[in-house]
Amino acid sequence: MPTGMTEAMNEGKLHEFVMKAVGEMGAAMNAALILVGDKVGLYKGMAGAGPIPPAELAAKTGTHERYVREWLAAQAAGGFVTYDAVAGRYTLPPEQSFALADENSPVFLPGFFEVIEACIKDVPKIVDAFRSGKGVGWHEHDACLFAGTERFFRPNYRAHLTKEWIPALGDTEGKLKAGAKVADVGCGLGTSTVLMAQAYPKSTFVGFDYHERSIELARESATKAGVSDRVKFEIAKAKEFPGKAYDFVAFFDCLHDMGDPEGAARHVLQSLDPNGTWMIVEPFAHDKLEDNLNPIGRVFYGASTMLCTPASLSQEVGLGLGAQAGEGRLSKIMKSAGFTRVRRAAETPFNIVLEARP
Repeated sequence: MPTGMTEAMNEGKLHEFVMKAVGEMGAAMNAALILVGDKVGLYKGMAGAGPIPPAELAAKTGTHERYVREWLAAQAAGGFVTYDAVAGRYTLPPEQSFALADENSPVFLPGFFEVIEACIKDVPKIVDAFRSGKGVGWHEHDACLFAGTERFFRPNYRAHLTKEWIPALGDTEGKLKAGAKVADVGCGLGTSTVLMAQAYPKSTFVGFDYHERSIELARESATKAGVSDRVKFEIAKAKEFPGKAYDFVAFFDCLHDMGDPEGAARHVLQSLDPNGTWMIVEPFAHDKLEDNLNPIGRVFYGASTMLCTPASLSQEVGLGLGAQAGEGRLSKIMKSAGFTRVRRAAETPFNIVLEARP
């Protein structure tokens, strides 16, 4: 330890920080435990079951009791389940059940822990990127990133997309109900595209993404949902997707990942009908960094460091906008591309929804 450091150190603050770090250790370990519990069905096995002993939960889920007992103890220590010491039983409270066991819940969380899994697996790639300055493309990450991203965003889109966000876009919903031409750019596994197609059966949709495997899975999703007659998925980049006179173009949580978001915006403008609408869904952020120093900002800055910024830096221009760009920077990009009207149409604690018009 450098000379003089011990004299300047506040032991109380040191202890406070060490205990904070211990909390981080527990949270990091619990990320792995959440993945295990989700994959082997422990949360679903506890949902609605009331107080349950480890042996019964193990039998119910086809798992080994000794592992289940240790997992439950860790969950109880973290406040994810409650423990009755007298009865030796564990309970998953209804609030935790809603977030951890109900895949239709708007706050279903396990998908994001699959995203975390991908981040941990790809630490060596990000370390190399830090040293070289090069990017890491979305397609270069572990495959659990793609499934986890879809699984995490799906409940949010289901809860808000057709019920709140699209209705907030002036005349757009009316057009969709009557029959509109729609492009969903950066569609990933196609969840947003399929949800819109189900809600607006008179409209036609094309989902575009540069990632071939995502497009393959999106096509399977459309077929399974019974909307493949009105939904197509094609491999294309945001600055190159085909088609003209779209009534509605949507970007879901992807503009900030692009190397040249202004170039993508210019292409959208050329592709839109003069009376069309571009909807941009982005992670919620204030314009100033200091206003984002909170738990949600922390998650988004972390994801941006591991995923979003490397993705942008792997592409041409490599603007590196980041997941916490904020409405001000995003609006400036859209207006520089030629859009004359940009406004915030809706928001949630996790997203801002911008509407841009030619």
